[in-house]
Amino acid sequence: MTGQRFVYMDHAATTQPHPDVIAAMLPYLRDHYGNPSSIYGIARDAREAVEVARQKTAATLGAGPEEIYFTAGGTESDNWAIKGTAFAQRKKGNHIITSAIEHHAVLHTCGWLEKQGFTVTYLPVDGTGLVNPSDVERAITEKTILITIMHANNEIGTIEPIAEIGKIAQEHSVTFHTDAVQVVGAIPVNVKELGVDLLSLSAHKFYGPKGAGALYIRGGRRPDSLLHGGGQERKKRAGTENVAGIVGLGKAIELAGTDIPGRTAVIRAYRDQLTAWILAEIPHTRLNGHAVQRLPGNINISFAFIEGESMLLLLDSFGIAASTGSACTSGSLEPSHVLMAIGLPHEIAHGSLRLTLGEENTPEDIAHVQSVLPGVVSRLREMSPLYQKMKEQRVS
Repeated sequence: MTGQRFVYMDHAATTQPHPDVIAAMLPYLRDHYGNPSSIYGIARDAREAVEVARQKTAATLGAGPEEIYFTAGGTESDNWAIKGTAFAQRKKGNHIITSAIEHHAVLHTCGWLEKQGFTVTYLPVDGTGLVNPSDVERAITEKTILITIMHANNEIGTIEPIAEIGKIAQEHSVTFHTDAVQVVGAIPVNVKELGVDLLSLSAHKFYGPKGAGALYIRGGRRPDSLLHGGGQERKKRAGTENVAGIVGLGKAIELAGTDIPGRTAVIRAYRDQLTAWILAEIPHTRLNGHAVQRLPGNINISFAFIEGESMLLLLDSFGIAASTGSACTSGSLEPSHVLMAIGLPHEIAHGSLRLTLGEENTPEDIAHVQSVLPGVVSRLREMSPLYQKMKEQRVS
């Protein structure tokens, strides 16, 4: 509708590039368009820009510049970390440990490796989505070559005990990878403190451009290359560099790493305010994920007697952009594997709503959601045979 308020609450899916990020990228789309592998002036400018972005990325993660490799995004970084480690260490063993709630970039990669002769242990999580570090340690065998556990879940926002798992991995000399796509810019990330050997990130999750990501590889680790061709990225990742995207990533991660507690305090306050309001004002609701150990902007709530996709369509008609879970699987008719893993029945898992807040959200945005959501839920429940049956049973 013309003039209708637009409220964007799907920041876990993607974020709007920061104006400073766009400004930093433009010269490398227009003037400094040279191939970084060439030796003339505009090519040297491009090469220097890539290296500056590498330094910024390393500084934010507490890594060395030589440990940062640029990719096309989180999915490529996850694939490279997992497949590269698996094949590089195949003579040592063939066992991989992961969790049941990983992003599909990890789960599908592990599934593919099973077809290549590797074995994978998929660890369960508790009702809040937490992996038990003791379960990780018990799963380690003499054939274990890789542990891959996400830093925080993209659907329910639960932050995993990565540092504890990192210590276990180090004690057993097992390579440890974490998918940190959701956490960079949301909470402080230091690869040394976490004890990880490999870490994946994606620029568009922290106000950078789509199509740009990075993989941290601890010095001494040598996963096999995923892409073969030229000698880019120190002969580890072939393909002409996406210079503008890398510059955008560098600027975005520089901004994202600045005063994280201060930047996220308001987001966390809005999250808590809206979560408490929904649970108090709309009956038959439950919060999914850990109540405290969760990403600052993540709200995931299940609404009984409702189908999530219908809720999204109605919210969209009121100018509210949200999600039922991962944006990467929004076309699936299957219930969320994450919600199933934390113990929700099918009918409740199908009625989940994910609202993920960002830096540009305002009190007026919160108020708009509060004014719209109860009516949307009521309208859908009135069309639900299960809801009508529940009401009849209460009356009788």
